[in-house]
Amino acid sequence: MSILGLGVAGLGYASVVERNWFRLRRFDVPVLAPGQRPIRILQISDLHLTPGRSRLINWVRSLASLEPDLVVNTGDTLAHPDSIGPYMRAVEPLLDRPGLFVYGSNDLYAPRPKNPARYLWRTSKNDSRQHIPNLPWEELGAAMTTAGWVDMNNATARLKVADLDVHVGGIHDSHIDRDRYDEIAGQAPADADLRLGVMHSPEPRNMSRFAADGYQLLLAGHTHGGQLCIPFYGALVTNCGIDRARVKGLSRHESSWLHVSAGLGTSPYAPVRFACPPEATLLTLVPRRPAR
Repeated sequence: MSILGLGVAGLGYASVVERNWFRLRRFDVPVLAPGQRPIRILQISDLHLTPGRSRLINWVRSLASLEPDLVVNTGDTLAHPDSIGPYMRAVEPLLDRPGLFVYGSNDLYAPRPKNPARYLWRTSKNDSRQHIPNLPWEELGAAMTTAGWVDMNNATARLKVADLDVHVGGIHDSHIDRDRYDEIAGQAPADADLRLGVMHSPEPRNMSRFAADGYQLLLAGHTHGGQLCIPFYGALVTNCGIDRARVKGLSRHESSWLHVSAGLGTSPYAPVRFACPPEATLLTLVPRRPAR
């Protein structure tokens, strides 16, 4: 096969096969006190939903069979003004579960055609700054809060998750400078069974503040896991301040555990994934080992 033929075949695979090859990743996270019952957190992120993506919508609906104790949406849900209805249909079977959400930049600003190669030399941080928000992010938030999920954009909350008393701190998207960590700053309550930090973009400056304030587990999205990766090498870029080694999956950040979701979607103007399938994650929080 010619180089051109290989390129066409690779593009077809990335845009048709892998982009729709949804996977559930599972991790155990040892953050609970000895003797506490494990709980399960389902994280969804970066759907970038357009109304016609019925396969993605139906796959998200199927996640209700996991019976998570908590659902966390780490942002970039929308990619079209008419996507709120399809999104609420996708998460409808999950809405009887406790849920949290933060926004990403693409919940406020509609995607535009861009040269994807620009990510090799810079992030997309300034791409939307000159625009007035043109996606119905307020309606999206109202739909989720009406259903009972908690808006964690520059906010804190205390909620019951299964048998646990959980303190949550969340921030808006640092990628568009809407994060206001000072509004939630301070030591997370030591009497909480779990201290959970939620954000869209995993910027180390914010992750370090969460860790210093005693948050045990941090959840983020945004990176798409690199979206286009090289087998046996990994992501070329992260589109934020985090290093490539932690572009997706479970890792440590100082005293905290960190999970970065590779997300479920792509921009409609770059509908490809390679060596980085779309994903949701089920995190099972388990007791940590007693200190010896």
